Amino acid sequence: MQDCMITHNVQLHTMAKKTKKPATNTIALNKRARFEYHIQQTFEAGLCLTGWEVKSLRAGRAQLTESYVIINNSEAFLVGAHFSPLQTTSTHVAADATRERKLLLHKKELARLFSINSQKGQTIIALALYWKRHLVKCEIALVKGKQLHDKRATVKERDWNKQKQRILQAY
Repeated sequence: MQDCMITHNVQLHTMAKKTKKPATNTIALNKRARFEYHIQQTFEAGLCLTGWEVKSLRAGRAQLTESYVIINNSEAFLVGAHFSPLQTTSTHVAADATRERKLLLHKKELARLFSINSQKGQTIIALALYWKRHLVKCEIALVKGKQLHDKRATVKERDWNKQKQRILQAY
């Protein structure tokens, strides 16, 4: 009789520990980038992070709005990304919220980015941060800036798509 009670308690205990997974793996998006730039090619890169940064990302405290990528000595670095430190985890560390973070890319990808980035009008920006299993990945893109008339066309197209959706929902 006691054996049944023990297994029953264990089952209740394991059922109570189940947690919900987040609905999406996305941590942060750079929404402004798709409006400001023509995206030519995207890459997936890993990030070198410290412990407090990972905890901050799990809390969703990251911003990519002014971030871009530089290449120094055949290494890529994410510049301008802001990871807000948590009060509870970074008490014993001098946290720099906007430090340069190393991006992990293959040599061929770095060589391609370096050769194209050196051309006039080309830049590399961060589009998104997301979880891939237990790793943090950064989607970077090789982009070229839009002119004012291109931005107007983007706004016009977006408004038309919204209006089209409203019309379709009405029927």
